[in-house]
Amino acid sequence: MSKEIKEKKSKKKDSKLVKKIKQHIYKWHRTIGLITIIPVIFWTLSGLMHPFMAHFFKPEIAHDKLEPQIIDKNQLHFSIQEVLQKNNINEFKNFRIVSFNNSTYYQVKTISGALLYFDTSNAKKLENGDQKYAEWLSRYFLDDQKSTVTKSEVVTEFTSQYKYVNRYLPVYKLSFDRPDTMEVYVETSSSKLATYNPTSRQWFIWFFDTFHNWSFVDAISNNSIRIITMIFLLSIIGFSALSGILIYGLLWKQFKKTDSLQPKKGLRKYHRQIGIWVSLFTLTFAFSGAYHATTKWAPYTLSQMVYEPTFETKEIPLASNTLNLDWSRFQNASIITLNDTTYFRCQLLEKEKFKKPKADSNSKWNKKDDKKSEVVYINATTNKIVPNMDIHYAEFLAYYFTDGAPKAACCEMVESSDEPESSLENTKLLESKVLTDFESREYGFVNKRLPVVKLAYDTPEKTTYFIETATSRLAAKIKSSDRIEGYSFAILHKFLFMDWAGKNIRDLTMVLAALTILIVSVLGFILFLRK
Repeated sequence: MSKEIKEKKSKKKDSKLVKKIKQHIYKWHRTIGLITIIPVIFWTLSGLMHPFMAHFFKPEIAHDKLEPQIIDKNQLHFSIQEVLQKNNINEFKNFRIVSFNNSTYYQVKTISGALLYFDTSNAKKLENGDQKYAEWLSRYFLDDQKSTVTKSEVVTEFTSQYKYVNRYLPVYKLSFDRPDTMEVYVETSSSKLATYNPTSRQWFIWFFDTFHNWSFVDAISNNSIRIITMIFLLSIIGFSALSGILIYGLLWKQFKKTDSLQPKKGLRKYHRQIGIWVSLFTLTFAFSGAYHATTKWAPYTLSQMVYEPTFETKEIPLASNTLNLDWSRFQNASIITLNDTTYFRCQLLEKEKFKKPKADSNSKWNKKDDKKSEVVYINATTNKIVPNMDIHYAEFLAYYFTDGAPKAACCEMVESSDEPESSLENTKLLESKVLTDFESREYGFVNKRLPVVKLAYDTPEKTTYFIETATSRLAAKIKSSDRIEGYSFAILHKFLFMDWAGKNIRDLTMVLAALTILIVSVLGFILFLRK
């Protein structure tokens, strides 16, 4: 009997202890829920809009890229050296060839960074050439030759409408007098479309930036305060979800007992039933969001990571229109320096692209294949092609961007916020290859630039560099910590684990998850008001 009495007493003590803990946790759960109700509404509503606007209602554009064309050698009456000399330009940073409005031009980047245009047939300068080319590109991408350009301006830093996710800087922003008030951003130095925003997208960008990225905090304080505030609130939301799991999950038996005596009906019942199922989604969104916010401390400097030595016109002995190459495949040319030697970097259409389908064949051209070009480097003194130079040049640039290469006085190197890594000179190269398509995980479409050379090094952080040799730029630098954060955000925040079901199903799952979190939060708030 004594044993039974002791067991009953211990059960009573346990039940009192559990009840006390449960009561405190319940109070904490309610308090936390009240603190975070507004942030949750902001984040879920703006999060709901993202898959809708980015996928289901994504605006269309006629052309998303300018495909490289064959340049007729006969159009290049003057070499780049002759053109520069005739226009009294003794030094420059680089050049390439562009064609628009039925003419071909040398696009020359000056020491000051300005882009000048010279007709290859007569060496004459095109006045306001960069602005004219920006307008031509915009009209080409839109396939709109009629609408009036209401405003044309150069954007040199990211703004609330032109976010860092677009990568390219500087760019031209052209606004058109159309019903959709289309705004087009183009990078004239590479002929790339940066982004395009009709009215609907402009409004969405503002809404998402304000209520998901909390840019309004920036307006009243600074970036650090914004990040700290977001991480703090996301942490509280995470604790709210954990307390909900503890109350309605681990202590479910206790609630079942009280519910059997006093059944819960209406909103309270739905709040509990739905809440236990969506707590996991709340945790994944909150954790990955807070983790992602920690990467926003440092300012974005990738657009400034470029190698731009100065070339003297008189010191380039080989005329650019006398290069020893297959001119029937010629698409473009620029100039680089490596190990005190100057080279012409030439882009040619791959040979197999000339294989046409038979006359009676119904087969179609492969658009993916049409993207590919062959890159060759020609010594500017000997006029000989140097094999495998693209990889070697990319290795030099990676070495340069780690502060391992000597910097000439004319070359500006912008230090990143991170501590500089040690030189790559004696570091083993694990992998090197040219990427002509985006890799879904490590180097995704968000990085914008293609083609790039991938260089993976045997460093403690397994650092991988993605180099755009066409512009001598660092397109991306990925470390182990970046990969972990990237996978966290991709899987837990963007639901990439649902890719197997297709983008429609994945986005629909995201919408439903965010919607249920919103419903549970609103139900909890209504319950508090009614009590």
